[in-house]
Amino acid sequence: MTSRILSTAILGAVMIFLIGPFFIIVAASLSAGETLAFPPQGLSFRWVLKVFEIESFRSSFAMSMMLAVFGTLAALLIGTPVSYALARYKLPLGETIRTIVSAPIIVPGIVVGLALLRYLVIPFGFNLTLALFMAHTALVLPYAVRVVSASMTNLRSDIEEAAVLLGCSRLGAFLRVVLPNIRGGILAAFILGFVTSFNQVPVSLFLSGPGIRTLPIDMLAYLETTYDPSVAALSALLAFMSIGIVFLAERFLGFSRYV
Repeated sequence: MTSRILSTAILGAVMIFLIGPFFIIVAASLSAGETLAFPPQGLSFRWVLKVFEIESFRSSFAMSMMLAVFGTLAALLIGTPVSYALARYKLPLGETIRTIVSAPIIVPGIVVGLALLRYLVIPFGFNLTLALFMAHTALVLPYAVRVVSASMTNLRSDIEEAAVLLGCSRLGAFLRVVLPNIRGGILAAFILGFVTSFNQVPVSLFLSGPGIRTLPIDMLAYLETTYDPSVAALSALLAFMSIGIVFLAERFLGFSRYV
């Protein structure tokens, strides 16, 4: 009985530690006061509405959406064939390739951002938008490979072989048999990559410049000059967006099967 009470207390403390900051941000975003504070000074939705009036938030949101969508799509275009090769063939350097592909997860994002800035942007004058796109694609690639690989492993290889024996080419079997059967894994990888890219801070911090900012970086810059609850309101909206995406993914795709 004592151990059960202790386990419940520890679980409750962990839940409060994990979810508590989210409720604090939501409460602060509904404050009627002029500064970011908790507990809120009255209740008002004016800071939530103000988020949509700030032009820099709108432009940086569009930039983050573009990077998240196209960076994740690029990662999937690269990662899906890699996952197929790793799952179907015994490559001599298979484990080494897996380790290299996982490097963007292992290496701190701040190191990746500094390296791209130092060796691409500064010496060669790379366009910052292009550098951001490359960085976000590289950061999302490990998730694409791992999630699609998990889906590929669960697909029986004899289904593909049967299609080949019936006269389908290897490429045709991949397009007509393999891809339709792993579409759930691909969609799960896209959602995971999208959320990861959209909320990326360390890499984007080094590769941002005048007129080129992702939304998290723009929020940091806004806090340097203004301390009103609008950033809390935007944070709450983004949190609800992420929760909604993951909930829908779990509801319709069984997201937890792939991650």
